[in-house]
Amino acid sequence: MRDDERGSSPVEFVLVGTLLTALTLAVIQLGVAVYVRNVVHDAAVEGAYHAALADTTLEEGAERAREVIERAVGAAYAEDIAVGVTDLGDRDRVDVRIRTTFPLVGLIGIPAAWEVTAHAPMESLGEE
Repeated sequence: MRDDERGSSPVEFVLVGTLLTALTLAVIQLGVAVYVRNVVHDAAVEGAYHAALADTTLEEGAERAREVIERAVGAAYAEDIAVGVTDLGDRDRVDVRIRTTFPLVGLIGIPAAWEVTAHAPMESLGEE
């Protein structure tokens, strides 16, 4: 009966090792995806608040968001950035929308699968 179990330890090691390796890689990939989302969201907020300053333009806000993303995760994640102004009646609001890649394997993923938005109230130079 003892001869029937020969060779089962290496097979079990390979099966369990493969499963644990896949699980570890999935957790690391989840961490990469959360990091990318946080970087893009922080860049959108930074761009919105920069564009909302009284002495800057909307294009400067978009450029600020682009710089933050490029430094952290690369230029491929900063290709679709839109900045606009929404009239709320008593005050205008700057809106920044960034569509970016959803990373599936490392930083390679589905282009324009994620959309992140941020808003900031417009500053004025005492015209009120």
